[in-house]
Amino acid sequence: MALLSSGEFARASGLSRKALRVYDELGLLAPVRVDPYSGYRFYAPAQLEQARLVAWLRRLGMPLAAIRSVLAKPPATAAEEVSAYMVRVEAQAAARRKLGSFLIGYLSGRNTDMAGSNDATLTIRYAVRSDIGLVREDNEDSAYAGGRLLAVADGMGGHAHGEIASAAVIEALRPLDVTVPSEELLNALDHAFRRADGTLRDMVTADPSLAGMGTTLTALLWSGSEIGLVHIGDTRAYLVRGGEVFQITRDHTLVQSLLDEGKITAEEVASHPKRMLLLRAIDGQHDHAPDLELRQARAGDRYLLSSDGLHATVPASEITRVLLTIADPDQAAAGLIQLAIAGGAPDNVTCIVADVVSGE
Repeated sequence: MALLSSGEFARASGLSRKALRVYDELGLLAPVRVDPYSGYRFYAPAQLEQARLVAWLRRLGMPLAAIRSVLAKPPATAAEEVSAYMVRVEAQAAARRKLGSFLIGYLSGRNTDMAGSNDATLTIRYAVRSDIGLVREDNEDSAYAGGRLLAVADGMGGHAHGEIASAAVIEALRPLDVTVPSEELLNALDHAFRRADGTLRDMVTADPSLAGMGTTLTALLWSGSEIGLVHIGDTRAYLVRGGEVFQITRDHTLVQSLLDEGKITAEEVASHPKRMLLLRAIDGQHDHAPDLELRQARAGDRYLLSSDGLHATVPASEITRVLLTIADPDQAAAGLIQLAIAGGAPDNVTCIVADVVSGE
């Protein structure tokens, strides 16, 4: 049977001559003969079926390496490989739809629920309380509590600068209180953290008198039964589960570092002269990385987010007692604030108590 020139073969197969050259170089569709003098390529009519298959697979968006694998297999096995590829493509498309829906809500400031979302399986009942305390002139704590986002920030810097820093960071996180795909929780939190750090940097550049301000941050972001946690500084998150209370964040303080290294005891922490020294915070000046963690929520869980005005004043045993015995989140938060005030409240104190419950 007469061979077809590359032009004839291109028209018959639906592939361009440029594509034929590329597939030849990649070993996907080699001509049966190449004229040694002119370099013209010639194809056999029997190769048209393979050429059309390559064209169809490319229309599917299949990578060339995957096409090479399909072509090397018998038809039945090749069909299984194409089927597996389509499953992956459809999963990726669904993930892109979810991410796109989140971005629309995030950028527009409106929540955009996604078809098929499992966010309704769990929900939270929450309460937030904050008090200036008995010594400080300003409340430099800031907090946010919404259906999907909980956050506490404790500012520092004096002369109300800490209040400015903590409020700016909370404002940077606020747009996250929308439906975020579970696989994007940590990316969304990290992005908001970087944006907050950049905001503080810009503020200090515009007003050098703000230099030295900064803030801690502990926040939880929900998506169904998945929770993203971002943490820096000495604000804390606690989990109540199965009748026990667990601290799920680690303080970024000098005394915690010394305690971890065995250089001081737990009893020495409260009286250490540098117990308030932070090793990490958001200040727009240093590239401090936050702790990021993905956790699983369960119905019946309780979470406490609090500034150090609580745990620096109230014994851990009393925090545990309130969390385990007072069922209403608002009453529990109020009870914790009252304990801090009874202990002298030398600092601002902020608490968010949230209970995880089954959705409707």
